[in-house]
Amino acid sequence: MITLIIGGSGSGKSSYAESYLVSVSENKKKYYIATMQIQDAECEKKVERHKILRSGKGFSTIEQPVDIYKATEKMEKSDNIALLECISNLTSNEMFSGERPVSEEAVTRKIVNEIEKLSKELSDLVIVSNNVFEDGKLYDSTTMAYIRAMGQINEKLASMADQVVEVVVGIPIVIKERNGK
Repeated sequence: MITLIIGGSGSGKSSYAESYLVSVSENKKKYYIATMQIQDAECEKKVERHKILRSGKGFSTIEQPVDIYKATEKMEKSDNIALLECISNLTSNEMFSGERPVSEEAVTRKIVNEIEKLSKELSDLVIVSNNVFEDGKLYDSTTMAYIRAMGQINEKLASMADQVVEVVVGIPIVIKERNGK
């Protein structure tokens, strides 16, 4: 089962996603698939905050900034569940880690395909992603390609997901129920 949790920056989506996964975990092995690459003090501060948030919740962390399906190589072969944090970092890493940016079509295809394969290896996959296009600004062409890729990925993941929840000011709003409504 796939649950997509979206929200703006600082909306409480990560905290909600962690609590949600813990609530459905039963006796399953819980993995936290971290995609952020630490590039500066702000990133480091964010990573430390997330570690504190999930401490004591029983997560095993897998650092997987690209090639998200490879996270399965680091998991025990059992009934596993995972929290993928987050699509915006993964998209940025996949799109901009080479000498030239990868096209929005190619990065969208790769991420969606790998998440589809990843979800088949897990009993539950909770995915955290950011809302895009909400600030109403236009950016340079490279940034706009990234934003469009994020929009396409979010749309495809929402379609694949059994449940979609948007977190607004810490309040979860169910957009798509588990039964597909």
